[in-house]
Amino acid sequence: MIERRPFNTLGGANHGWLDAKHHFSFASYRDPKRDQWGDLRVWNDDTIAANTGFPPHPHADMEIITYVREGAITHQDSLGNTGRTEAGDVQVMSAGTGIRHSEYNLESQDTRLFQIWIFPNRGGEGPAWGAKPFPKGDRSGKFVALASGLAGDADALPIRADARVLGATLKAGETAEYPLGDSRHGYLVPSTGSVEVNGVHLDTRDGAAIRDEAVVRVTALEDSELVLVDVP
Repeated sequence: MIERRPFNTLGGANHGWLDAKHHFSFASYRDPKRDQWGDLRVWNDDTIAANTGFPPHPHADMEIITYVREGAITHQDSLGNTGRTEAGDVQVMSAGTGIRHSEYNLESQDTRLFQIWIFPNRGGEGPAWGAKPFPKGDRSGKFVALASGLAGDADALPIRADARVLGATLKAGETAEYPLGDSRHGYLVPSTGSVEVNGVHLDTRDGAAIRDEAVVRVTALEDSELVLVDVP
């Protein structure tokens, strides 16, 4: 089963400095049919204006993965971590027992990113943060784990969840496959380009909620960049 969620059907709000689109219920946007997808709770598609951002605010009991599409985001938190994550790279924050952080676009251009929240598989641990570059060439023609709590993903950023966040870049006509399994939930969004997912067409920033598919087969109709989440 694959349910296409066109970009123009997403919830959202434009705050001037922040233009946010929500694949799932978030803030003032509520849709009982889109509260979560398995352990995937949030997928926000944010455009943050230059020299603006989110002031310090708290989180707890959530795995928060940020995939930067364009520009860069600068993170600072109550643990003393500071980092700048550029387009194509990933940062992970395990909120754990509680953390405060800020995220600012200190660039001279808009920053566009996906922020993904996944329920953790355990509690009671302290917070943590990390970031890592993932060159797009390394994921050319295939899915590569960017953040993972599953065995065998030593090169991915660690998360405290039975989940995996993957990226792929495909040239027009290329196909990549991912063995999802019948008991798992997948959610796929083309950051750029258009694709077919097991025969279902997706345009840029559309979502695909995937379930009961042993293999996810993605064929690029044009040069495309993809993000896929695999959760129980």
